Amino acid sequence: MLILVAALLLLGVVLGTVAHAPLSFSVVAAVVIGVWLAVFAIRERHGRRRETSG
Repeated sequence: MLILVAALLLLGVVLGTVAHAPLSFSVVAAVVIGVWLAVFAIRERHGRRRETSG
């Protein structure tokens, strides 16, 4: 339960920060995070295929 409260508090802080940031900065940050997550997902999928086939 404490983890849930901490996560919601952190989400509120992040959303509050984004609300005060310029729209262009928010869009660039969202794109950077999205690309980072996509690269991470591709590397994880590629790494798991290599482990199971070898």
